[in-house]
Amino acid sequence: MIKRCDHPGCTKAGTCRAPKDHTLKEYWMFCTEHAAEYNKNWNFYANMTDDEIEDDWESSVFGTPLKNRDTTSHINHDDYVKFINDFLTGRDKFDRIPPKPKTPTTITSALRTLGLGVNATWRDVGIKYRALAKQHHPDTATNKENAAAEFARISAAYDTLRKHFGKK
Repeated sequence: MIKRCDHPGCTKAGTCRAPKDHTLKEYWMFCTEHAAEYNKNWNFYANMTDDEIEDDWESSVFGTPLKNRDTTSHINHDDYVKFINDFLTGRDKFDRIPPKPKTPTTITSALRTLGLGVNATWRDVGIKYRALAKQHHPDTATNKENAAAEFARISAAYDTLRKHFGKK
């Protein structure tokens, strides 16, 4: 059922709900024009003391105001203060990213031999190896002098990477 706008003297349909107070249990029903006007001027924390505002904020964040919690609770005031102090003064503890495990030198060397970066996948290794093997194989290479040595170097790198990626 559509109700008339609750603004005095308005006869339009009250299709917009607006809270009467910060408990959000009772609402006015306004037309869009009066709802916009009401919302511009409405203050959720009107008629509340600073302590009530802080309690409300803590309730919304922690479930209950910290000063109302008992000492056996999972968080108490001292823990909260310590957390905030640590967060503000020791920011590096919160921002620290664990170091990436260093790739062994033999693996990076093998990847470099194939012309690949450290983020290369097994598929990338296979594609690059086949292209280089075809180019440097002693039977198909254009530069036959260094072909055998280069092919052996590429094959050794491929074998190292095959073991690293756990392939047979």
